[in-house]
Amino acid sequence: ARGFSLPLQRPGDCGDTRYFDISRLACGPCGAHQRQSAGGSSCVCQTGYRTVSSNGGSSIICEKCPENKSGVTQDGWNCITCPKGLTSEGKCKCLHNEILVERSIDGILLNEALCILCNGSEKSFSASDVSGNRCVRCEQTFINASKSCDCSSPNILTGGLCFSASDNLPPKGVATVHFGQLGITLTSAWFLKNLQSSASACWLYSNLTACQALGNMCVMNMNSLSSSSTDACGLFQYIYVNTARLGIVHSIAFWRHNLPWLYYGDQPGLASQVLEANHFPTVFSFKGTDKDVKLQFIAASFDAAGNFLKWQNLEGGILQLCPDTQTKLNAAYAFGTTYEQSCKISVSKILLDFPNPIFYDLFLEYNGDNGQQNLWAVPVLNLNLQYSEMFVNQGSNMNNWLLTRRFFLVDALSGKENDLGKLPRVIRIASKITISIRLVSHTQRGMIYPPLITVAYTDVLVQNPETQSVMVSFSVSYEMNQSEAQIQTDIALGVLGGLAVLWSLLKTAGWKRRTGSSIIDLQTVFKFLLFYAGDLANVFFIITVGTGIYWLVFFKAQQFVSVLLPLPSQEEEFVTYIACAFSLKALQFLQLLVSQLTIDIFFIDWERPKGKVLKAVEGEGVIKSAAAPVSIWRTYFIANEWNEIQTVRKINPLFQVLAVLFFLEVVGFSNLALMDSSSSLSRSSEGYIAPWSRILRFGVSAALWLAIAFLQIIFFSVIYERFVEDKISQFVDLCCMSNISVFLLSHSCFGYYIHGRSVHGHADTNMEEMNMNLKREAENLCSQRGLLPNTDGQTFQISISRKMRLHYDRIHESLTRKRGPARLLDSSANTFEQSTRAYNTMNKFLSSFIDHVHKEMDYIVKDKLLLERILGMEFMEPMEKSIFYNDEGHSFSDVLYYGNETTLLIFDILFFSIVDLASQSFVLAAILTYLQQEIFRFIRNTLGQKNLASKTLVDERFLI
Repeated sequence: ARGFSLPLQRPGDCGDTRYFDISRLACGPCGAHQRQSAGGSSCVCQTGYRTVSSNGGSSIICEKCPENKSGVTQDGWNCITCPKGLTSEGKCKCLHNEILVERSIDGILLNEALCILCNGSEKSFSASDVSGNRCVRCEQTFINASKSCDCSSPNILTGGLCFSASDNLPPKGVATVHFGQLGITLTSAWFLKNLQSSASACWLYSNLTACQALGNMCVMNMNSLSSSSTDACGLFQYIYVNTARLGIVHSIAFWRHNLPWLYYGDQPGLASQVLEANHFPTVFSFKGTDKDVKLQFIAASFDAAGNFLKWQNLEGGILQLCPDTQTKLNAAYAFGTTYEQSCKISVSKILLDFPNPIFYDLFLEYNGDNGQQNLWAVPVLNLNLQYSEMFVNQGSNMNNWLLTRRFFLVDALSGKENDLGKLPRVIRIASKITISIRLVSHTQRGMIYPPLITVAYTDVLVQNPETQSVMVSFSVSYEMNQSEAQIQTDIALGVLGGLAVLWSLLKTAGWKRRTGSSIIDLQTVFKFLLFYAGDLANVFFIITVGTGIYWLVFFKAQQFVSVLLPLPSQEEEFVTYIACAFSLKALQFLQLLVSQLTIDIFFIDWERPKGKVLKAVEGEGVIKSAAAPVSIWRTYFIANEWNEIQTVRKINPLFQVLAVLFFLEVVGFSNLALMDSSSSLSRSSEGYIAPWSRILRFGVSAALWLAIAFLQIIFFSVIYERFVEDKISQFVDLCCMSNISVFLLSHSCFGYYIHGRSVHGHADTNMEEMNMNLKREAENLCSQRGLLPNTDGQTFQISISRKMRLHYDRIHESLTRKRGPARLLDSSANTFEQSTRAYNTMNKFLSSFIDHVHKEMDYIVKDKLLLERILGMEFMEPMEKSIFYNDEGHSFSDVLYYGNETTLLIFDILFFSIVDLASQSFVLAAILTYLQQEIFRFIRNTLGQKNLASKTLVDERFLI
C-alpha cells in the first residue's frame, strides 16, 4: 500500500558533514572530526586529523595529530612535523623550486618533513615539477635566457617560459576574446597564460607546437584580423608577415613554413579563384561499374595546446553533434545525396562532451594519376569572421569572402575568465555547418569544384547549463550554376506569355463576335483579362511541368553527373510559378463555372396533338372538342438526362485520385522525389532518408496525374464509350427518340442546337409502336435524323442574328416573369397559365424558326472553315440570317464539364500540388483534392439544376 517510492537526493545535497551513500542512494552522516570527500561518496578526516582506519563510506576513524607534529602526510595516514608551515588542508608546504620529502628512500616515515631545493646550476638545470614532488630538468627557454632555472629580471617570464629581455620579442599581446553576438569582450584565462608565450616561442624558436597553439587562439577569436590590434590573430599575422624567408609548404603560397595554414589571403576576388579556378581531379558517377559515390573527407586534428592528435575520417559523425545511427551518419558523404540533420542539445551535455576544443584542418582525399593518395584542402567560410568592410562573409558574392582553413566545433576554453578549472562564462558552438559541393558548369563527366565548408557559430552565455540548450545543424548540399536554366525558363516564359497574349486577343475577338457587340468597353477589357489569366495559367503549368519532369529524368537517370538539383532556396521561384498557375487557373475555373451556370437553354417539343378530346369550358357549362394535350413527361425526362450529364467527365475523378495515391505511396514513386541519386522505388527504413525536393515532388506527381488521366481518356474514348456507355451521344439519340430538340445559347448570339425531331413524326406512343419505329430506322425504311434532308447531322454550333436574339429575349422575359411592373401581371392564380402560354409561345417560335417560317429571321447551314475550327471563332457575322455550323462532334459539351476536361484536370493537378507543397503530404493532398472535386460538383449540379428549371420552365421538383 505504501508503494515503492523514495526521496531524491544528490551528492550536492548532503553538505560538508554528510556523504552520499551509494548503496542507499541517500545522504548519510559522517563521524566525529570527519567531512565529505571531494567525490562526495565517502568521508575523510578534517584538517589536523589523521586516518587511523578506513573501509569506505563512513567507516573511518580519525585521530588528532599532536602539537609537535601538527601536519598530516600527503596520504593522510600519519602526522609529521612541517618546518615551513602548513597548507590550508593541514599538509606540509615548501617554497618555490623545492620538493617535499616525507619518507626515506626505503619508505620509512621521517619525523620531520624535508624541503630540498632543486639544483638549478649548469650541471643539472633542475627545478621542481608542477606537483612539487620531484626535480626535473627545467624548461629549455630558462636555460637559453639565464643559463639557469631562474627567470629573474630583466628576463621575462610568461606562460611558463622564460625569454631574454634582449630578444626581439613580438608585440605585447592582448589576451581578450570578443563574443560579437553577445556584445561581450572578456579577458581569457587561457589566452592570458599562453598567448604571449606561444607567440614568443613561435617567433624566436619556430616552435611547431607553439605556432599551432597561437593559430588555435586566432581561430578561437574567429580569425578576426585588425591592423591596429595585437590580439591572437594580430600576433599570428605579425609572425606570418615577418617569416617570409622561411618559405612555403607544398607549393601553397598561403601556407608558411612552421606555421599553420589559417587564411587563403586577403586579396579581393581571391575566394572565387580558389573555389572556381580549378576543378577537383576526380570524376563522379551515379551508375555503372566505375561509380564513385563517396566523398572521402579526412581531417588533421589538433588540441588547444597545438599538439597533433591524429588523422580522422569524417565518417562516423565527427562533425555531427546530433546523435544518430552509424549508417545515417555515414550517409552524409554519399555523393549526390543532400543531407540534413538538426537537433537541440543541452549546454550541460556540450560541456561534458567537449571540455576542450579540437581543431580541424579538413581535406578531401583522392587518388592521383600514379595511384598515390593525395589531399585537396577544403576552404572554410566562417560566417562570424569580422575583418574589414571589404570582406563580408555573407551573401553570394564570392569576391567579398575571406576564406580560412581551420575550425572547431565547441570552444569552452577561451570563455573562462579566471580559473581554468571552473565553468566558462561563455561558450562558442558551431551551430550550423554546411558542406557545399558545386558542379563544374557544362560538365558531362561528373566534375566538381573544390568543396566549401560554411560554419556559423553561436555564442552562449552560460547561466544554467541544465536548462539551457542550443539548436545545431549539419548539412551537405549539392548545387550547380542555375543561371542558364533560369535564362531558358525566362525565355520560355516570355515567348509563351507573348503567344498567350495573342491567343487571348483572338479569344476576346471571338467572344465579341459571339456577343454581337463591336464596342470595346470595360467589359471587353475584363473579359480579355479573364482569357489571359487562363492562358497564362497554362503557360506557367507547361513550364513547371516541363521543369519538374526535366529534373526528374535527367537527375535520376544520369550515369556521369552532369546536373544537380536546385537548392531549396533556388526552388522559391519555381514554387512561385506553381502558385501563379494555380491562382490564375482557379480564376479561369470560376469563370467557367459561372458561364455554365448562366446559359440559356430551352427544350423544343416537336410532338403534335393526336386527335381531339371533349373538354368542359369553365364558366359556360358547355362541352367543346379540343386538341388532345401533349404529354410533358418527355420534356421532364430529357431535362433530367441533361441534368445528369452536366458534371460527367472524360475521366473518373475518384479513380484518378486513388490511382495517383497508390502509385505514390504504395508502389513508391514518391521516393523518386528524394534529393539523392538513387532511382529505386524503395528505401530502407534503417538508412538515411534524404529531404524532399519540391521540384521533384511536383514533377513526379504531375507526371503521374497526366499519365493516368491520359490512360483513362484513351480507355473511356476507345473502349468504354464505344462498347459500354457514351452518355453524350446517348443524350443526342434520346432527344431524337423523345422528339425534343435542345436550343442552347452560351453567348448573346452564339450557342448550340441539338436536332431531336423524330423521323417518325411523333414519339408519344406505346411500346409496340416504339419498337416498330426503331426497327424501321435500323432497316433504313425511314428518313435520316439530320436537320437537312438526307443527312445525319444533329448537332450544330449556331450564330444567330441580332434580330433573332431580340425576339428570343422578348419571349424569354415573359417566360421568366422577371420584368414588368407588378400591376401589369395577373393575379397569382393565373401566374402558372401565363408561364404556360409563354412556354408555348417560345416552343412555337423556336420550332417555326427551325422550320424556316420566319423569313426575316431565317438561317443557313454551312461548314466551318478549318481556320475557324482551329481558332474557335467565326469569321462571318450573322447580319440578315443566322448561321448553323455543322458539328461533326458534340461541341455542345463545351457548356458541360465533359467539354472542359483539360481545364478541370489542370486545376486538379495544381490544387493537389499546392496542398502537397504546403504540407509535404501526398495523402492529405489527395483527400483535399477529392473533397474540392465533390464540393464544386455539388455546386455545379445544384445551381445548374436551378438554372435549368428557371430557363426551361421545368418544375424543379421533377428534377431528380
